[in-house]
Amino acid sequence: MDANEIVNFSKEERKNHILKEINLHTRVNFATLSDQLSVSEDTVRRDINELEVESMLIKVKGGAMTKAYHHSSSSQTYASEAKQIIAQKTVTLLHDGMVLLLGGGTTIREFIRMIPNDMNLTVFTVTALSAVELLDKPNVKVIMIGGSISPYSQMCVSGDVYNQLSTISADLLILGTNALDVKGGFSDSDWDTVQVKKAMIKASQKTAILTISEKLDTVQKMRIAKLSEVDYIITDVEPNHEKLKRYKLKVPTLKFL
Repeated sequence: MDANEIVNFSKEERKNHILKEINLHTRVNFATLSDQLSVSEDTVRRDINELEVESMLIKVKGGAMTKAYHHSSSSQTYASEAKQIIAQKTVTLLHDGMVLLLGGGTTIREFIRMIPNDMNLTVFTVTALSAVELLDKPNVKVIMIGGSISPYSQMCVSGDVYNQLSTISADLLILGTNALDVKGGFSDSDWDTVQVKKAMIKASQKTAILTISEKLDTVQKMRIAKLSEVDYIITDVEPNHEKLKRYKLKVPTLKFL
């Protein structure tokens, strides 16, 4: 959104914009919203405080996150039908005996739920919520990569994580993303999260990025990887969709599901 177009937005319009950004990107920080809305971070903080009182989001250090991503929430997942489509496509990449490396997020949650109960897998994850969800799968061996947990991404981000990831060579990394763009690749706005995701890519033979199509052509401040560094992009639209044409031209070797 062009900040010049929303300089005179009312408080209600600001709050609606904040909720839209959180639904789309799972979490946002004060600085990004301040830039988008052309207001001070204190103004953004007050708006987020009000939205938290209204039970519309969860405030975290430096920003806010969607209620649907929180362990205690029963909120409806944003774009749930689109995420179920992505999850169904992702399951087609699995086969018995695979070693997976798994991120977190609401799309990953849908994927976990669709893993067949009779499929034998070994799954490493840096996300506690993903590990808990995986415990419902009787034939999946779950290995939690531990460390201090980021309040921003709910991923383990300490030095131990990098050491443990360096010893893994997973068959496939399945990872969500907050933003995806032809030039910028995959990006996020949190330094620790970006560094862990980079390490996860290095620890995997192949990488699949899961994203709803609304996140296409969006960019955040820190790049995780170039398009050429991943193998699959899995979205809710068909592989021949108009939205994906520029991505195919940029990296012809990319596979789209």
